[in-house]
Amino acid sequence: MAFTLTDSNFKEEVLEKKGITLVDFWAEWCGPCKMIGPVVEELSKDYDGKALIAKVDVDENAELTQRYGVRNIPTILILKDGEVVDKHVGFATKEALAQKIEAQLETA
Repeated sequence: MAFTLTDSNFKEEVLEKKGITLVDFWAEWCGPCKMIGPVVEELSKDYDGKALIAKVDVDENAELTQRYGVRNIPTILILKDGEVVDKHVGFATKEALAQKIEAQLETA
């Protein structure tokens, strides 16, 4: 299951750790977010132990949403060692997101 990130645990779980993190910024009321939700859950199983796959509810975490300039959802950020290295706005296939993760794992 995708890890839940919040304004209070983001620094500890992402910024202070080495590695690859995919963050799905979403909201309960967002139609495309509901479509990409199962994709993110599948990725969390596929990359267990290799990358952190996480979700941020934009309605409950305004600080993170603002810090990363998220204006449209779903927004997917890929971070490497705490730095944003890729961004995708809108729905994406599992294959497309897996390619983005793999590209970062290869350079890790």
